[in-house]
Amino acid sequence: MKALVLIKQSDPFHSFETRELPKPRPKAGEVLIKVAASGLNFADVMARKGLYKEAPPLPSVLGYDVSGTIEELGEGVTRFQIGDRVTAMTRFGGYAEYAATNASAVALIPSQMDNATATALTTQYCTAYYAAAEMVQLHAGDKVLVQSGAGGVGTALIQYARYKGCEIFATAGSQDKMDYLRSIGVDHPIQYTLQDFEKMVMEITNGEGVDAIFDAVGGSSVKKGFRSLAAGGRIVCYGAADMSDKNLFGKINAALGFGFYHPAMLMTPSKSIIGINMLRIADHKPAMIQKCLESVISLSTEGVFTPLIGKIFKATEIGLAHEYLEKRKSMGKVVVSWE
Repeated sequence: MKALVLIKQSDPFHSFETRELPKPRPKAGEVLIKVAASGLNFADVMARKGLYKEAPPLPSVLGYDVSGTIEELGEGVTRFQIGDRVTAMTRFGGYAEYAATNASAVALIPSQMDNATATALTTQYCTAYYAAAEMVQLHAGDKVLVQSGAGGVGTALIQYARYKGCEIFATAGSQDKMDYLRSIGVDHPIQYTLQDFEKMVMEITNGEGVDAIFDAVGGSSVKKGFRSLAAGGRIVCYGAADMSDKNLFGKINAALGFGFYHPAMLMTPSKSIIGINMLRIADHKPAMIQKCLESVISLSTEGVFTPLIGKIFKATEIGLAHEYLEKRKSMGKVVVSWE
């Protein structure tokens, strides 16, 4: 099979090599998927640059989510049949024509759903659902801030917050992304390149702050976000994009920018900081991943979740795809097609 192999930690155009690799065989409890589309996530960019410690050693095949057709069932798998169209999380290995993964990280997709949309629903929408439904449990009337609102996870969080009847704040860096945020129901779009989100949040809420913040940026964004929380507020951190384009000095400053927190700093104002790593959840709580996947597919069929596909690249254009994602040109999901 063909696979896009990460051979070195470099720029988008010199990091990957297309190689012929043996087709994986599903172990007990796994399925083998003939991949139609591989999804890209910002964690892929971090892994390519050597900033994601969970990534396998080089040479390796990245990729957290795929959609396609089940070709083979491992021992003990009874939930699926050969030929089923599915979307799935992969613990790496998704940038290939075939991928094997645990059956608990797989979900059937409706016949009318295209492969790119199915891929978009997997890692990004499951992350959003886990954050907003399982870890925070949003309620009607909550004030919610979504950082990087025009991205895949950001879009999913906004759609879920709107479904729950929240008042939504969201940040983006360009005018076209601001327009996009308004189009999907954001009440208070904030252009972070021109406006200070902490100042805007506190002005709009008359100094009270917001009830929940979802942060994929990291660094000083978390510290400012913590100050922007109302009593009982929660900030959920699921990324560190702010560290991706800095030199070593910049990475150290970004890491320090998160701030240092003592339990008393959380108890006194009754605020919470929550960290999410979906790989760890998949490793240790497969039933939770299955629940999230099935919930996401269900909410999609109900029209709550409607993924935006930012751009579809051919597998031979993996460098262009990574550049597009890294430079934050995308709104929604970036996908690589094998068809």
